[in-house]
Amino acid sequence: MTNLPDKPGSAAVAAFLNKVAAMPAAVPARGTVGRLIFAMDATASRQPSWDRACHLQAEMFLAVRDIGGLAVSLAYYRGFQEFAATPFLTNAEDLARRMAGVTCLGGQTQIGRTLKHALAETQRQRVNAMILVGDAFEEDVDLVCHVAGQLGLRGLPVFCFQEGDNPIARNALRQVAKLSGGAWAPFDSSSATALRDLLRAVAVFAAGGRPALARLPGTVARGIAGQLPAPRGA
Repeated sequence: MTNLPDKPGSAAVAAFLNKVAAMPAAVPARGTVGRLIFAMDATASRQPSWDRACHLQAEMFLAVRDIGGLAVSLAYYRGFQEFAATPFLTNAEDLARRMAGVTCLGGQTQIGRTLKHALAETQRQRVNAMILVGDAFEEDVDLVCHVAGQLGLRGLPVFCFQEGDNPIARNALRQVAKLSGGAWAPFDSSSATALRDLLRAVAVFAAGGRPALARLPGTVARGIAGQLPAPRGA
């Protein structure tokens, strides 16, 4: 897992990081269902990964059977300014059925719009974590990072999983993860195992918080946990 840069790019970014780092680690209350937004880039280049994620998403529900429930809302963007999000779903069959009905379509990224949607959702009812899967970034990075910082202040970490090695996407997604209090990780488009492990780790975090993630074996879970900001007083 690649480490994030130690030095932020500006005083404003540093101020956000200080506030996010001071926030306590969120742990869903006993008996509650962890809420997770699963956001994916559905532009034309993404169809193979979309199909792969459709097959793997059940792993998220299976991973949290012993630590609490999970409700997942699928969000995606594609085509010309098209954005959609499902209600929060509590079983893999419903999520798979909705994912199977989506065909990827050419267009530009709408990551800022997706983060704003997450912000609105968590203002209505707490969202414990967000997954963002993509391979490109075609927006104003400062505007997007501003929304990411707002998510961090509200305790909604974004876990950015980047397919491929686009340097512009890497820089932007790492900043989004850092400012929101989440984590960034690359994955190989040919490796279903890597994406499965990433999705499972965040599902466990959403359902059981940092303690549950710490108990999850494997280098992927440790790499994600290692990027999370220290809880207050640590």
